[in-house]
Amino acid sequence: MSQNTTDQYFQSTVLGHPSGLFVLFFTEMWERFSFYGMRSLLVLFLTSSLLSGGWEWEREQAMALFGSYVGLVYLSTMLGGYFADKKIGYRNAVLVGALLMTLGHGSMAIETPFFIYLGLILLVFGNGFFKPNMTSIISEMYKDRSEKKDGAYTIFYMGVNSGAFFGILLCGYLGEKVGWSWGFGLAGIFMLFGLIQFWLAQNIFGDIGLKPVKKEIVASASEDDKENPFPVWQLGLIGLMVVLGLLWIIFEPAKIISKGAVDIFNWSLLGLEGNNFTIIAALVLFVLLLIYRLTQYAAVTRDKLIAVSFFAFLTAFFWAIFEQSPGTLTIFANDYTNRVLEGNAGLIFKIVNALMTIVPLGIITWVLYLLFQQTFAKYKYSNLVLATSFVIVWSIAIWMLYDQNKEATLEVPASWFGVLNSLFIISLAPLFSKWWESKYSPNANGKFAVGMTLLAIGMACVAFGASGIEPGAKTASVSMIWLILVYFFHTMGELCISPVGLSYVSKLVPARMIAVMFGIWYLAVAIGMKGAAKFGENIDKIADEKGISYFFWMLTFVALGVALISLLFRPIIKKLMHGVK
Repeated sequence: MSQNTTDQYFQSTVLGHPSGLFVLFFTEMWERFSFYGMRSLLVLFLTSSLLSGGWEWEREQAMALFGSYVGLVYLSTMLGGYFADKKIGYRNAVLVGALLMTLGHGSMAIETPFFIYLGLILLVFGNGFFKPNMTSIISEMYKDRSEKKDGAYTIFYMGVNSGAFFGILLCGYLGEKVGWSWGFGLAGIFMLFGLIQFWLAQNIFGDIGLKPVKKEIVASASEDDKENPFPVWQLGLIGLMVVLGLLWIIFEPAKIISKGAVDIFNWSLLGLEGNNFTIIAALVLFVLLLIYRLTQYAAVTRDKLIAVSFFAFLTAFFWAIFEQSPGTLTIFANDYTNRVLEGNAGLIFKIVNALMTIVPLGIITWVLYLLFQQTFAKYKYSNLVLATSFVIVWSIAIWMLYDQNKEATLEVPASWFGVLNSLFIISLAPLFSKWWESKYSPNANGKFAVGMTLLAIGMACVAFGASGIEPGAKTASVSMIWLILVYFFHTMGELCISPVGLSYVSKLVPARMIAVMFGIWYLAVAIGMKGAAKFGENIDKIADEKGISYFFWMLTFVALGVALISLLFRPIIKKLMHGVK
């Protein structure tokens, strides 16, 4: 890095932030387009009938595979974070990840079992290299502007959700209405666009993210923050935890999918089923090693890492409840929600859907124009790739709206409700960004408590809406308004926790540990994702015995409990953060 620290990145700005942030914005946008576009289709594809091109799996089987996939996606970030920190640098890791994901989406478009599973494997490793290192680049860019970090991560999060919005909207529509291969294939095309535009514009980041040099890393560590390498015994313990965790996350769904034919856990120990013992042992070993490692750091660093660990604990619960969207909430939309619109209702939906599509796309195109003004002279080829991708998106969006307009009786796709989360984030993120930068911004525990409370309110909405559904009912016609309210409150909860949580990791963690700690943060997310899927695997059992409303009320009270924990620990965590705000 130059001695001018990060001032060089603020010489060319868009909306008060470095132009480089918006290069990352659009790269992440296309990556999220591909990720969420494919994700919106996966469970529907697996559970659809053979006649419609699906695999006709049971819900429990589909949720088991989906849960392990998203869990592995976030677990792999630790591997990607390690290689970026120690071996290849952030930028090369992003490029490797983007290439693997492009190949993964392309494989899934073939739709045979071999290529579907191959595609999922490539996507797991691709996300591992890509995801933690995008946020690591932002952390380095803003390391001397901590007061602007919350705003920067919130803007970046708008890019995440812009991609998710258009990915779910367009890939979901093509997959459900035209063919699964079209949806999976479109995800791969835009991942390729993201790869190319980042590669062509990467010099905008200066020295950030280049291959690490060991002597620079050592020189940056202070006497109070010495290197703390992993000795052989700890590496062996980590290896054992990884093996145990992978055995469980891979073979636990294999048992469910094969209906017991594939079961490597056909033994018991201490009264526990083999698969439960395996994952519990891995988690216990991880917690013990984490506690030991924390004792080896300087006091201030140790306190800050404990604070990060506490927020990671809360985050796992947040995602376990929030990520019902691609699973139980999609099932609720598909089977229990009235999605057929006729007459004026259909016309209103067409108008609203057109505005939802065109207005955000117009706003993002305007941001693209602002970036062009700052960077076209130096990075014209990257800008031309971006321009081409937007022409294609505009074309598909207009075709989709035209195709919907021809239908007299409109059936809203079950995947459509997923776009509401991204739409609300695009709309509300600027307001939350201003709130975090104002004097009224709550502290860290306050933000998590508010987020979990909003999450609880959202779940209470769908629980109340489903209150009239009898236990064992397989279909119903609940109003769409309840799902709309769920996504509205959940989005506000997400804005209080997810981008802010990433910001606190970057503020509290020493620079030399940033990518690895982001990886550990994503471990908490992975636990939450798999937890969400485990809930989803049991929705039919709970719905048959006590009604589907009971399932959502259960999640409501869990969220309220976590909010209370966050508030109760506020004085302790404030002290551990040592003045970081």
